[in-house]
Amino acid sequence: MSVLTASLAVERWTHASRIALAVVALVAIALALGPALLDANLVDRLTTLFVYVILAVTWNALVGYCGLVSIGQQAFFGLGAYFAVRLADSGLSVYPALFVAALIVGALSLPLSAVMLRLKGGEFAIGMWVAAEMAHLLVNLDTLVQGETGTSLIALNAYSIDARRALTYWCALAAMIGVLAIVFLVLRSPLGAAIQAIRDNEEAAEAVGVRVMRAKRIIFVLAAFGAALAGALWVATAVTFQPKTYFSPQWTAYMIFMALVGGLGTFEGAILGAVVFFTIEAWFGGAGVWYLVGLGATALVFALALPRGIWGWVEDRTGLRLLPVGYRVAFKTGARER
Repeated sequence: MSVLTASLAVERWTHASRIALAVVALVAIALALGPALLDANLVDRLTTLFVYVILAVTWNALVGYCGLVSIGQQAFFGLGAYFAVRLADSGLSVYPALFVAALIVGALSLPLSAVMLRLKGGEFAIGMWVAAEMAHLLVNLDTLVQGETGTSLIALNAYSIDARRALTYWCALAAMIGVLAIVFLVLRSPLGAAIQAIRDNEEAAEAVGVRVMRAKRIIFVLAAFGAALAGALWVATAVTFQPKTYFSPQWTAYMIFMALVGGLGTFEGAILGAVVFFTIEAWFGGAGVWYLVGLGATALVFALALPRGIWGWVEDRTGLRLLPVGYRVAFKTGARER
């Protein structure tokens, strides 16, 4: 006769997550065909969405997983756009310049991290905002930028409108997929476990052997690189560069909104939050100041009513994890013969 048995198992991938990974691959392939199948307006909108996903995922890695609350990520966003313009003006091909600019900003963020990461909590948040303002002022001094008058990514004039739209779209898609893959792999690695331990209790993490400063610096640089890449891609879509626009705190506000609404500290939540924000902007973006008021009110409601965001709520209710970055203990039953 057979009897029921029960056991505990530690698992990461589930049947649902394997299906989700296959769906993600199919969606990526379909998106790659976008410029050939979709109208120009939709291609532009999707390019914008790709940039939002990059911003949301990298800010979520910094804050949701590592606990480093930054309100100055616009520094890297603006610098990414600035260096893209500078490199293109110096003769570098415009599309490689977008990625080189992000690498330069990532490199510059490394020495900055040595200073910023000595600050804790609110001091770190304010310190990042001050760093963003300093970067804004320094960029204004460049004669190419002409202060707040700004400049343009003139090198894009070498391309026809259709070619420029398609190339920018493909660059943004490739950048988004690359950033998602890097962040996903980092969060699944021992470094991912280390930064979550730091977020929960830095002293305890250090006591068990976590190299706290090293882990923080890696995530800090990764988030800076992501924001810079998003800024470089944005200037390729907007063409014009005005410092007051690219160094505006609104970019960090957008990141906060996407992470809070989607689910802070969840990989899927950041992506979902970007989609939600993109949808809201498409419908209500023309409402002016009331649009910003509405975003703030919505973020506040979610912070109070759904502190783990939409995906966090779904995960708590159903246990669903489509792209798991951690392990969990599963209770499994079966039958065996006696």
